Amino acid sequence: MTTHDTLQNTRIVLAARPRGEPAADDFRLEHAPLPVPADGQVLLRNRYLSLDPYMRGRMNAGRSYAKPVEIGEVMDGGTVSEVIVSRHPDLQPGDLVLAHGGWQTHALAAGGTLKRKLDTRVAPLTTALGVYGMPGFTAYVGLHEIGKPQPGETVVVAAASGPVGATVGQIAKLQGARAVGIAGGEAKRAYLRDALGFDVALDHRAPDFADQLRAASPDGIDVYFENVGGAVFDAVLPLLNDFARIPVCGLVAHYNDTSLPSGPDRMPLLMSQILTRHLTLRGFIQHDFITLYPQFLREMGGWLADGKIRYREDLVEGLENAPRALIGLLRGENFGKVVVKL
Repeated sequence: MTTHDTLQNTRIVLAARPRGEPAADDFRLEHAPLPVPADGQVLLRNRYLSLDPYMRGRMNAGRSYAKPVEIGEVMDGGTVSEVIVSRHPDLQPGDLVLAHGGWQTHALAAGGTLKRKLDTRVAPLTTALGVYGMPGFTAYVGLHEIGKPQPGETVVVAAASGPVGATVGQIAKLQGARAVGIAGGEAKRAYLRDALGFDVALDHRAPDFADQLRAASPDGIDVYFENVGGAVFDAVLPLLNDFARIPVCGLVAHYNDTSLPSGPDRMPLLMSQILTRHLTLRGFIQHDFITLYPQFLREMGGWLADGKIRYREDLVEGLENAPRALIGLLRGENFGKVVVKL
């Protein structure tokens, strides 16, 4: 067995809790000795790191659906990793796995938790962090289990050029629905319309965005896949049909908020609309439907092989650039799934 005693683990830890938008000083780059695997564990060399909007929430101390990252702890994140030392009978050095290695070059993992070995003959490695991984699964189950679009219905998707939104729109089209995508900027609009086949693509920055959305939804909105919140939801709400379904996947417009928004309390209006229009509004995380993961892998694998689902990646070189890339992602500066090559 090759030893790795001379190597170091490079990692990025949470240095301070952000107040509003994260800053470079909220992260710290460190070096540490490589960990040594115990019985049943493996030592991983992380090759690719996924950056996702949920990471902003993990930087806060408040209650959420997952434990926050503590000050001084390695930032959380999914990884494509290579086994370099194994003390687990089912894993060998050289195996490529989907892991939760975090923002670091090396990580320890219990071998039994690494359920998915990766095969580059099926799909490129990086897709395990995007369309063929957690973001794609999030789109799949949110639409399949909550949105439930029917042929001919209108599905509106916020943040539609991102890895979740882009997949939602394409699956909606495969199920016979109309797909209206909302993104930021002409390049993203063109991508949705010309590359992914959305019926309509709108720019949420347009001064007449609400009017454009109304024109794009002449029969109302049956499914709204929520990734953003804010002004986009304000424009969607009046257009929702009776019995519309709203999978709430994310609220990226509010992740950096430090106080409640100003203005009148609109909660009574929202609750009234939920009641009188018989709306289904459900927040979810992909793990709520984890039993569907094998089904997702089969179906998505077939769509990718047949060219029915397309994707775009935004590749960042070097772990040291992960903080800047996350800050940019939260501003909407990325175009496609953000993956850091380590």
